Amino acid sequence: MASSNVENLSRSDIHHRAEALAGELPPLLVAAERVASTVSQGVHGRRRVGQGETFWQFRRYEFGDSVQMIDWRQSAKSEPVYVREMEWEAAQSVWLWRDGSASMSFQSSSDLRPKSDRADLLMLALASLLVRGGERVALLGTGASPSSGRSVLAQMCSMIDAGQVPQSSLPESDVLPRYSRVIWFGDFLSPLEDVKQAVSAYANHGVRGHLVQVLDPAEKLLPYDGRMLFGAMEEEDRDILVRHTGSLRDDYQAAIAAHQAGLRDICAASGWSFLDHRTDHAPEPVLLSLYLHFSESGVR
Repeated sequence: MASSNVENLSRSDIHHRAEALAGELPPLLVAAERVASTVSQGVHGRRRVGQGETFWQFRRYEFGDSVQMIDWRQSAKSEPVYVREMEWEAAQSVWLWRDGSASMSFQSSSDLRPKSDRADLLMLALASLLVRGGERVALLGTGASPSSGRSVLAQMCSMIDAGQVPQSSLPESDVLPRYSRVIWFGDFLSPLEDVKQAVSAYANHGVRGHLVQVLDPAEKLLPYDGRMLFGAMEEEDRDILVRHTGSLRDDYQAAIAAHQAGLRDICAASGWSFLDHRTDHAPEPVLLSLYLHFSESGVR
């Protein structure tokens, strides 16, 4: 009977603490967790990535942890609530990267978010899913080591908010352990040769990866007509005045399609994968596709 009372009190305590913690979380992290939770329902019952059965450690309960993870016997010994973590066998190290260049701030309408916002949302939501699956994650180019546990998400969010992520349009070459994974989010509108060099720098060292191209719908459709001034987004670009924009639409869409085909070819040649996403589309489908591809193609 005493054990039941401890359990009931602990559950109530968890509820209040979770509410307090949720109120302090950054909006980006809250949104990412919401998207991750939706996607996790879509992978329910599928093969999970490397869960072990060997006890690893106790740690304090954190917002987002499942109640089923709580060790009531350990929690009853002291005031903090503890969860039991099991050792994850063959957990992978995954480095995430987001294009931090000026072009990612583009939004064609006030009804849409900038590409950078959607990339951040997808990146953090994927990190949440990977952490739930026992993987270790880190932001590429920040010097951070891959970590597991829910606290890594808050750390990543803080680094993004503080501008402590690379500002380049493509990742710099970094030495990673062989068989690591990298997942890049960006518009990848750089010349194909530059993208190929960036991918090859990692693929040649046994690193497998995924590219997720995030574009504004206007960048794919060119829905404009008449006289338009296209302002430069990057330092090396120049403003371009087009007098009859509509007349270029077919050629422009063909060029974008050819560029995406080139990105797919680059990825295929290196054993990587490619997904494209528009900011006017819901984030869940592309995140689900990415996570399932990652889970089912992982080296186990």
